[in-house]
Amino acid sequence: MRWTLPNILTVLRLAAAPAVPLMFLYWARPYADIAALMIFLLAAVTDWFDGYLARAWKQETKIGTMLDPIADKAMVVIALMVIAAYSSYSPWLVLPATVILFREVFVSGLREFLGDVAGTLKVTKLAKWKTTLQMVAIAVLFSQGIFEHYFGMWSYGMDPEMVGDILEGRESDELGLTQMYRGMFWSGYVGLVLLWVAAALTLITGWDYFRKALPHLKEDG
Repeated sequence: MRWTLPNILTVLRLAAAPAVPLMFLYWARPYADIAALMIFLLAAVTDWFDGYLARAWKQETKIGTMLDPIADKAMVVIALMVIAAYSSYSPWLVLPATVILFREVFVSGLREFLGDVAGTLKVTKLAKWKTTLQMVAIAVLFSQGIFEHYFGMWSYGMDPEMVGDILEGRESDELGLTQMYRGMFWSGYVGLVLLWVAAALTLITGWDYFRKALPHLKEDG
């Protein structure tokens, strides 16, 4: 393997995927959410840089081409697993997360079966948008966890009626609980909508890939 900068960034992104759930094993929330969000955002940024640098510097390699989509899928799949496990929006996350996971497994199986032919089925712009939208949705959902647990920490031990009065605007809000609660609600809502849209794009791109692969799946004779 040639240790070019693009390849190093790809390997680091691949290593970042299992680092996300490790944050929740060793750190309490919301610090685990913050660390996971930072790792995920840095990995998402390298996803753009490694490809751009490899093309600009003419350092595209076979190992980099192979590892790049694996790193993308690992980041998305593992992050979705963590969010589904810890988010208060879990019931609404299960279906879009299942669609995304199913598509990734199905397409990976197709690629493995088709072998060299799979290289002729190019990644479309819609597929790139799909991956971008998945990563944005996951980042927003991680931020929802941060809002949620900061709100819980700050309101811990307070009179429930007082907290309710603050949220409904009947009391002064010196700790900023109202803004935090609104941030928690809107980040969770926006993240869910983005994830459902990403799941729809995932289905569309998965069907497009399958349709293009069909001629190579026909029985001889």
